[in-house]
Amino acid sequence: MASGNVKVKVGTRPPWVGLAAAVWVQMAAGNAYTFPLYSPALKSVLGYDQRQLAMLGVANDVGENFGVIAGVLCNRLPPWLVLLVGAAFCFLGFGALWLAVSGTVLGMPFWLLWIALAIGTNSNAWFVTAVLVTNMRNFPLRRGVVAGLLKGYVGLSAALFTQIFSGVLHRSPTALLLLLAIGLPVVCLSTMYYVRPCTPALGAGGDEEDAMQDGHFAFAQVASVLLGAYLVGTTVLGNVVKLSDATSYALFGVTVLLLLAPLAIPVKMTLFRKTKRPMMEPAAANGAVETPASAEEEPLLIPSDAPPADDGEDTDKVPVLLAEGEGAVVKRKRRPRRGEDFEFTEVLVKADFWLLWVGYFIGVGTGVTVLNNLAQIGAAAGIADPTVLLSLFGLGNFLGRLGGGAISEKFVRSMLLLPRPIWMALTQVILAVAYLCLAYALAPGVVYLCAAVIGICYGVQFAVMIPTTSELFGLKNFGLFYNLMALANPLGAVLFSEELAGRLYDEAAARQQHGRPGGATNACHGPDCFRVAFAVLAGCCALGTAVSLVLAARIRPVYRALYAGGSFRLPNSSQQN
Repeated sequence: MASGNVKVKVGTRPPWVGLAAAVWVQMAAGNAYTFPLYSPALKSVLGYDQRQLAMLGVANDVGENFGVIAGVLCNRLPPWLVLLVGAAFCFLGFGALWLAVSGTVLGMPFWLLWIALAIGTNSNAWFVTAVLVTNMRNFPLRRGVVAGLLKGYVGLSAALFTQIFSGVLHRSPTALLLLLAIGLPVVCLSTMYYVRPCTPALGAGGDEEDAMQDGHFAFAQVASVLLGAYLVGTTVLGNVVKLSDATSYALFGVTVLLLLAPLAIPVKMTLFRKTKRPMMEPAAANGAVETPASAEEEPLLIPSDAPPADDGEDTDKVPVLLAEGEGAVVKRKRRPRRGEDFEFTEVLVKADFWLLWVGYFIGVGTGVTVLNNLAQIGAAAGIADPTVLLSLFGLGNFLGRLGGGAISEKFVRSMLLLPRPIWMALTQVILAVAYLCLAYALAPGVVYLCAAVIGICYGVQFAVMIPTTSELFGLKNFGLFYNLMALANPLGAVLFSEELAGRLYDEAAARQQHGRPGGATNACHGPDCFRVAFAVLAGCCALGTAVSLVLAARIRPVYRALYAGGSFRLPNSSQQN
């Protein structure tokens, strides 16, 4: 198989070992979700106000989502080298934060901490790009399920880090930062050998092979749900009952066993081997193949069983075909259709790309505002400890990613052929309602419920965007296009979190300070802290709903072409070798 201009060796073993290893990498890739756990220490130890803290939250999101370089290089570098770069960034960035918070280095300027945090969380972009691109290509016929499962583990990592922070690390921000700086790179270095291109799982064995794949994915999904429920349950238990160190360590040991559960799939396949069936060549399964020069100029011949044109780009083919028949025209280069492999310049002029980007920008931008300000939202409602809030948001985020991928996959293969962006629209309606509840009914119970609901809707945006991007624009440059979409997250954090919520919070805190001389100047309590911000976020989600519905209506022909009859059909441009 070729990736870009570089030949990449493809393993002959099934890709399930790489998927199991990717679970651990994805959990490490959720280190950006730990920001609410150590942000109070940044605020108290270094003396920052809420707007400065919001700016650090922007650095957290910029680093996590700026993966354009990783997206370009993933077609030129082997996955293990991409993971190695991420491990180095994790060590450098969080190591610098640990030096500042622990007091080892005094007087570190704000701009340097901003850069260090961005570098540390940028490790996520390298981690996610390596495992997501590799596994999407290894399982090209289960894109929605793979995207939902892997991104679900990233969302679930918030609950994992909360359990570690509360139980194993005794709520020590410095210990947490040290774990991020040293422990996570060790995890990635130990798994990077297994994350590699493998013989794609194409279901060439027919219905029996498809049923086996579905069973394996169902097992992985059930294991992840059990892990999520266990993590939230132990976190709540730790807040209700004082747990001993031995109990905390034992609970964490069970967590490790649940994280190892996906390894049962390759173990079972090894112990209970079946007769090997003929499989398609790897080059036929993904868009990372090297297209021959002759394939760039293909004859404009339409096979009798070709799917209907989906975007009106083929209306001029009849005269061209007639001219071909007379020998006047031999070949010409045509633009890719939806579902085929796009190049960078070709995707930037497509309305579908920008509609998807805007809808995703609103969904994740408003959601990340809640995540970055979760500790302060809880404090405004009278919740002193944010760990349960973060666990609920993390569990919701996980369920949204896992369920969004699986449910959208189910409906695109059903008789309805329902476009995936429909689920972005539906969840943004729910987001608008949740933001209005937080704006006008801020109370502990409401905050707990809304944290979980917003987490679910936030997770669905990821699970829907990823397979939709690959279905519209192909797998060849999927790493780049995914990371272009991911830029919506930090841009949303700048606009919604820092400029909107952070600024209004500091203004409300200043007004309260005038009424309470001698109080803290950077703390705000009560519903006025975020009321206007949440009302604005609700209005933005109404706009996002409209954009997502327009996109769904435009691209429905793509799903008729790709999934008619309930089975996925690889586009022609992805089958050239």
